[in-house]
Amino acid sequence: MALRHLLTSFVLACLLAFTLQIYFSSPISPVSLHLPPPSSSSHLPKNNILQKVIKLGDGVLLKPEDVDVDKEGTIYTATRDGWIKRLHKNGNWENWKRVNSDTVLGITITKEGDVVACDTEEGLLKITENGVKLLTSHVNGSKIRFADDVIEASDGSLYFSVASTKFGLHDWYLDVLEAKPHGQLLKYDPSSGETSILLDNLGFANGVAVSKDQDYLVVCETWKFRCQTHWLKGENKGKTEIFIENLPGGPDNINLAPDGSFWIALLQLTTEGLEFVHASKAAKHLIASSRKLTELVSGLRTKAMVVNVAADGKIVKKLEDPDGSVMSFVTNALEFEDHLYLGSLHTNFIGKLPLKDA
Repeated sequence: MALRHLLTSFVLACLLAFTLQIYFSSPISPVSLHLPPPSSSSHLPKNNILQKVIKLGDGVLLKPEDVDVDKEGTIYTATRDGWIKRLHKNGNWENWKRVNSDTVLGITITKEGDVVACDTEEGLLKITENGVKLLTSHVNGSKIRFADDVIEASDGSLYFSVASTKFGLHDWYLDVLEAKPHGQLLKYDPSSGETSILLDNLGFANGVAVSKDQDYLVVCETWKFRCQTHWLKGENKGKTEIFIENLPGGPDNINLAPDGSFWIALLQLTTEGLEFVHASKAAKHLIASSRKLTELVSGLRTKAMVVNVAADGKIVKKLEDPDGSVMSFVTNALEFEDHLYLGSLHTNFIGKLPLKDA
């Protein structure tokens, strides 16, 4: 009896020590996050449309996160092997410019035909036929830690997101677990070379797009499951308001469509059935202590979803790969010449979908 009591005390002491070790060595200081119900798309039926994609560059591209197209129809993307690659109209892929970084995410083609890219380690890069130039790496004297997505306005200003000022690319899911707003929306003025903060305290600031009339920006907040409008012109200039919320996934990149609507790539942030962990601080500390547990909780590779959202913030179309059998972890959806081009941090190709199939 005494031995059993001793063993029980020993086990409890070990569990307590283990719990205290996890708590005090945890890389996060989390708050509870209650995931919103996907009510905004409940009227749209499930489908497998994204399983119909044509695979561009299959085996040539390593996790192409973002996609853009220039005036000639040349497709550009940044891959994890340190290249800006492009697909010419004749169907040939080219290793165009080496950036010597596996941390380049969002890209945009400027009106001058140059590529501007977000390097999560370095800042904002400009890539031309002559090479790679660092445009900005600091804001208000502080290093830009996690530049994520970028868009050029008609006046040449570059607007870009900083996903997190605390966590980096390779531990970005810790920002989701911590659920504290470390994101920013920044502006780079090419005429002065100055970088300024437009919005602060965003919930993992991700995709950025400018409206068809250039009067407002839309910035996505991934773990807040919403996108916000920031007005650039008119009587609401400088104001920020909700564009869409309660999305059926965490919004990643956003792109303007030719008709003035927006395409938004959505992430399955949590494996189905494990959503409850985000409401528990103790569970978050435990998950943050192990990369394997983090990967188990993250549902990023289990499905793919993109939505088309009208300028009034209403979802009008939803496209899915419900089990991730063809597309998963889709991070970008770009419409060009009646096709949708899909980037992903899981596949080794760009998905091309004829919109007539959607």
